[in-house]
Amino acid sequence: METPYLVIDEKKMMKNIHNMAEIASKNSVLLRPHVKTHKIPEIARIQLKEGATGITVAKVSEAEVMSANGISDIFIAYPLVVESKIERALNLAKAIDLTVGVDSSYGATRLSEVAARRGQTLNVRLEVDTGLHRTGIYYEDAVSQAVRIHQLEGLRLTGIYTYRGALLDGSPTLDTKAAGIQEGELMVKLAGRIRAAGIDIRDVSVGSTPTAPYVAGIDGVTEIRPGTYVFGDRMQAAFGAMNLDDCAAYIVTTVVSRPSDDLVIVDGGSKTFATDVQPDTKPLCLKGFGTVISHPEALFERMTEEHGMIRIPRQSKIAIGDQLCIIPNHICSTVNLHNFAHLKCENDVRRVEIAARGKLE
Repeated sequence: METPYLVIDEKKMMKNIHNMAEIASKNSVLLRPHVKTHKIPEIARIQLKEGATGITVAKVSEAEVMSANGISDIFIAYPLVVESKIERALNLAKAIDLTVGVDSSYGATRLSEVAARRGQTLNVRLEVDTGLHRTGIYYEDAVSQAVRIHQLEGLRLTGIYTYRGALLDGSPTLDTKAAGIQEGELMVKLAGRIRAAGIDIRDVSVGSTPTAPYVAGIDGVTEIRPGTYVFGDRMQAAFGAMNLDDCAAYIVTTVVSRPSDDLVIVDGGSKTFATDVQPDTKPLCLKGFGTVISHPEALFERMTEEHGMIRIPRQSKIAIGDQLCIIPNHICSTVNLHNFAHLKCENDVRRVEIAARGKLE
């Protein structure tokens, strides 16, 4: 096959899927994986078969793709504020069990207006900012916002959710156990305050791949939403969520040039590998943009659009024409750069479409 291309090792992927399902089962919480990592309906169906109760997406378009492929329980973990997207979500809600995120009075009002006009009731969850400072209502304002949403026509407030990642006391951390415990406790406490205000919410949805094993153990948490675990990447290995050997996806490249004894160029650059997890960023402090499998001494030090520059020892035997397999720092954004993946099964390799990739809406 011509490089660069994306490979998924089915055996490793299945192990990762099984392990996370075991974590959820052991802690008696629901598992709703975020499919933004793979964007492949076939893999989402495998996750459901192995114990997930539904899936999480970030876009209406992703939900539409997954619904068209037979998946009937979907959470859009993103605030919808544009009427056209709300209309599309309501169309989906007629056919599947759909829940959407909301984090503002404006967004809640828009959802309510469109749903009421169509005579529908839409399930919503209130997104809470627990320290990442991305989307989400401020923690201290969540109860009053929940009360307001609860009173709006056309909306059914089912719960709260957050994405916090590996944060502890507001700062990035490698202590994912402490981060997960703190995240869970914050959200369970908030859920109690909302219930005390007279709103009988059922969902307390939390968790990322590195924190999932710990946040799942907090009494009162009902659901975890990890995503990257399905493949893993260099970032998750650095967090201790898995070993590099457990990473199920990688990019195959070809060495196209060796301009000096200590440098080789591969045919994969920023149009092949994600660049959103930069080297030396705290707390991970990764060196380079990926790990070259079987060549731990190689440093993937920089990229341009179509070129990857890899620093190697002068005595290295890597030659022009050799293929190098690279585990990227961040697999989710890397997958979204590819139209297809090559699924490596026990006896063959077959091409699968990354059907929900590149969607702008």
